[in-house]
Amino acid sequence: MPTETRAPAKLALTAVCLGFVMITLDATIVNLALPAIGADFGEPSTAALQWVVDAYTVTLAAFLLTWGAAGDRWGSRRVFEAGVAVFVLASIGCALAGDTAWLITARAVQGAGAAALLPSSLALIVHQFPDARERARALGVWGGMSGVGLAAGPMLGGLAVGLADWRLVFAVNIPVGVVAIVLTRRAVAEPPRHAATRLDLAGQVTGTASLAGLVAGFIESGHAGWLAPGTLALMAGGVVAGAVFVAVEKRVGEPVLPLGILKIRNFAVATGIGGLFNFCLYGTLFCLALYLQRAWSLGALAAGLALVPLTLVVGLNAFFSGRLTGRSGPRVPMVAGALAGLAGSVGFALLPADRALVPFVVVSVVFGCCSLAMPAMTSLAMNSLPGKAGLAAGVLNASRQTGGAIGVALVGALLPATGMWLVAGGYALVAGLAFAGRQSS
Repeated sequence: MPTETRAPAKLALTAVCLGFVMITLDATIVNLALPAIGADFGEPSTAALQWVVDAYTVTLAAFLLTWGAAGDRWGSRRVFEAGVAVFVLASIGCALAGDTAWLITARAVQGAGAAALLPSSLALIVHQFPDARERARALGVWGGMSGVGLAAGPMLGGLAVGLADWRLVFAVNIPVGVVAIVLTRRAVAEPPRHAATRLDLAGQVTGTASLAGLVAGFIESGHAGWLAPGTLALMAGGVVAGAVFVAVEKRVGEPVLPLGILKIRNFAVATGIGGLFNFCLYGTLFCLALYLQRAWSLGALAAGLALVPLTLVVGLNAFFSGRLTGRSGPRVPMVAGALAGLAGSVGFALLPADRALVPFVVVSVVFGCCSLAMPAMTSLAMNSLPGKAGLAAGVLNASRQTGGAIGVALVGALLPATGMWLVAGGYALVAGLAFAGRQSS
């Protein structure tokens, strides 16, 4: 990239990353605020708290593919700005919520805004950095910001609740979003549009119904049981809607999920790793947030501080992985991250029931190294579909957010004793998939 374009390019990358970090931050920042929210609204059930988290991740996952196509049609920068604006307005709604239903609804709107923001951010980076090496570094920074958001969320959530009020958790998005929009208008170039792109509404509806049904079924199982009529009905509805979704995608001219791209080996590997990774990470963070406050009887601030070693390592390794991926390819950091997650989750499962802080910190540091896989999976996916940045970003992140939503629902229903063994199995699958990918990409 010519020297004179470096400063604007860095400013553009900053704008895109500011918008993106809000998405990952809000996926985890609310975790340590959950008991305070439940107490404030008089509804401390685990199911209600799971929906406060999953209302966001379900709509985020469900609308990613449609908004990825919309970005190609109407312009990625325009869709990015609209996504940030909706996200900020929904954050204001969350901060002003008067009951659980209001908060869950506002969280769902947040997820819809995030769905517009996320794939367009990757498309903007690909357009802004045409040089392959510069693009790899920019994607490393982008992926690293994902780690920063995920890592800072629990700590900032604990600080907000401990020092002020849980509503501050959502208010922090307002200034960040405003700055992101201003910088985007100033420095980000608009990629070429593809006006012929059509939106697959039938696929959107059936895909959303499938995901919502399955997540609701997992949440229902946590308090009603796996064989309860409500659980079985929701799970069956999700499966049927999923089958209809696949049938629709095979028939429509421009499907929201072109099933053929899943035959591309490296892209299928990256997509599978993305879903499993977020399943494990989001489920673990949800469990630990409740475990520290309920089993250890810690306040939100103390629980946030207890999670600092984990979140700090997650953030640092996410940035380090970008450099490692550029030097060695994506396989090494993906396998290393998976093995760290596997070892850490086994360690969490075997922790003594008392307040064993030192072992908890040691295991947290090991587990936090799982973030080595984050930028690597992104790089593998984006390089597997050249010329289709919006589609690649949409599918990868839809898989990740779907995994995260199911992780909170399923692992959250089991809680640490059993849930961490499930997480360990997930990371073992991530390691296997990482070996299955072709190293050349």
